[in-house]
Amino acid sequence: MALYTLQSGALRLVVSERGGAIEGFWHNDTPLLRPGKQSGVAVESSCFPLVPFGNRVSGNRFKWEGESYHLAPNVAWDSHYLHGDGWLNDWQCDGASDDGLTLVYQHRHGVYRYKAQQHFHLSASSLSVTLTVTNEGKETLPFGLGWHPYFPLSETTQLQAKASGYWLERERWLAGEYQDRLPDSLDFNQLNALPRRWVNNAFAGWNGEALIRQHGYVLRMKTEPAAPCYFVFVSDPAFDKGYAFDFFCIEPMSHAPDDHHRLQGGHLTALKPGESLSQTMVLELLS
Repeated sequence: MALYTLQSGALRLVVSERGGAIEGFWHNDTPLLRPGKQSGVAVESSCFPLVPFGNRVSGNRFKWEGESYHLAPNVAWDSHYLHGDGWLNDWQCDGASDDGLTLVYQHRHGVYRYKAQQHFHLSASSLSVTLTVTNEGKETLPFGLGWHPYFPLSETTQLQAKASGYWLERERWLAGEYQDRLPDSLDFNQLNALPRRWVNNAFAGWNGEALIRQHGYVLRMKTEPAAPCYFVFVSDPAFDKGYAFDFFCIEPMSHAPDDHHRLQGGHLTALKPGESLSQTMVLELLS
């Protein structure tokens, strides 16, 4: 498993070819993302990419332009095709420097056949990651992009991210009924603490920016173009043995969960063979 270290001033980034995952992002000795275990398991990393779309499709089936498609489960612990393929496979280096890295992954089987590229760039105050997917299949299909970053969680952590509503969670971790009223514990339109309980919900009406305030610093997440949806995930010791409410996730996505079943694919982007879709996530240290 090859690891790459990027450095720019006080910022340091470690990226793995396995899963195209970030394994650490620090300002001096302060972790800005949860340090990964460098185990080759994406859910134990600092952040991993979502491609050719994020989250789940209910029933593992969808219809598109008159055709029916079936997605096969891709992990043993979930009955769904989860988060695409990139996080489960090896990427190849296509260029590296002290402050930049490009990784490439090609997927040649199943419903989605595509090429994905991630470009990482460090400046003195920020990390920029651009994820691009190109449809290399023979059919037009709906694509989406995103990331699954893990942030440190402590008693001082606060999150701010605009939302007009959210989806309840139903069985098998699927998105359920949409609610246009946010409970106080999940209203991040202003800085708010993270609940100390299980949270696995998607939020709509986002402007693509979020603030994470920790003891000693503020980190801004910005997406370009502005992502319309984010997930918040907080685990629970009853589900995740050893979890101590020491990390949380805010996951930017270019589409909403289960958009494959919404009119015209919701926020998913229809790509003809040879067409591409790109999304950028910037993590900027403000103070």
